[in-house]
Amino acid sequence: MNLNKIKSMLSKSAKILGDVNAAKNDTLGKRIARRSAGKATNKLLRSLFKSRENILRLSPKKLYLN
Repeated sequence: MNLNKIKSMLSKSAKILGDVNAAKNDTLGKRIARRSAGKATNKLLRSLFKSRENILRLSPKKLYLN
């Protein structure tokens, strides 16, 4: 077993344990809402950074953004 598989198994089990803990504390709705908000934010930020990389690659004047 390599390190990536161990890491993914641990993170999946942590996610499941967090869901179980939220269900016990009656905060499962909040957990689901926060997780979906985090995924949406991640998707937005990822698209912003990808578009910035494309601008840098396609620029004829070798524009560097800091």
